[in-house]
Amino acid sequence: MNRRTFFKKALIGAGVCAAAASGGVCYYINRPEFGRPPQGERLKKILSSPHYFDDHFECLKPVQVMNETDDGENRIVATLKFVFGDKKNLFPSTPLPTAKTNLKEIPENLDCAVWMGHSTIYLQLAGKKILIDPVFSDYASPIFFINKAFPGSNIYSAEDFPKLDILAVTHDHWDHLDYPSIMALKSRVKKIICPLGVGEYFEQWNFDSELLIEEDWDSVIDFGDLKICFLPTQHFSGRFLKQNPTEWCSYAFVTPNRKIFCSGDGGYGEHFKMIGKRFGAFDFAFLENGQYNLAWHAIHCLPEETAQAAVDIRAKKIVPIHAGKFALARHAWNEPYIDLQNFSRGKNYQLLTPRIGELINFVYEQNFYDWFS
Repeated sequence: MNRRTFFKKALIGAGVCAAAASGGVCYYINRPEFGRPPQGERLKKILSSPHYFDDHFECLKPVQVMNETDDGENRIVATLKFVFGDKKNLFPSTPLPTAKTNLKEIPENLDCAVWMGHSTIYLQLAGKKILIDPVFSDYASPIFFINKAFPGSNIYSAEDFPKLDILAVTHDHWDHLDYPSIMALKSRVKKIICPLGVGEYFEQWNFDSELLIEEDWDSVIDFGDLKICFLPTQHFSGRFLKQNPTEWCSYAFVTPNRKIFCSGDGGYGEHFKMIGKRFGAFDFAFLENGQYNLAWHAIHCLPEETAQAAVDIRAKKIVPIHAGKFALARHAWNEPYIDLQNFSRGKNYQLLTPRIGELINFVYEQNFYDWFS
């Protein structure tokens, strides 16, 4: 083989490899779990939202998702540290202690909750069974080796649930809208509530559009004795390259007997005081407390801000979420709990720290031990 022939074949081979790689990437990112942009009537509804500008949603007060910190950490540096940096203390050294409640044996009329790790919450209120942001996969990521669940934290699957009256989703990030978990629950769900645009994923995944209730901030859905209010939060959305194509939200669940708040993801802002003023006081609040970093401080609360948010919304009892299952930031896995304990001292609310799967009874007083120490 002469040199010219060799280089010609090498170039052809390189071209074939490049084409194959390109085709593989194209196939990968077009898998259904990545979703598709909102379209049709859904897009028309989005365009009429006061929170949608040009081609994306904004917070009540627009913020940068990531800012460069004083030590020079920007988006690229933070990402490289997260993927390739030292992971010491990011994960617990032993499996987490859990207390798996049998959901099918909970009395129908008992108002209660079960935290299932990260932001997944099972609620029973006014006779309704509600599941928020279900993630039962081993990885909160489209890539199998990123965002692995802590050892011992994945104790629930779709088969553990009774028929669900309501599946509630706060936003479209992979650690909140998990395709395998959603598909496994498909036959058990009667209604789905989600912020604007998120319904597109469910329609693409062949859910009946009649199941979907998709609303903007400040909307209220009436389920008889249960009212669900869509509320703002300071966050962002997107499952791949495009940022903020769909809306994000927090929720208030209101019954004649109690008011429950679920923050979803988000940084600290004036919206917490607005919510507290609107609802008067919450009996329980599930508040984001974990996966924070000064570089993305605008869209995730630090523990001291979680404590202040609890005061702002006038919560009587709070349960921290968005920790205890995935290491999405570079703080120690148990730091959010320890710091929130310290910042909660002297505050006019009670901090509850149940184990994954442990029943939270809204009717009587409970204390939980410091399983994270």
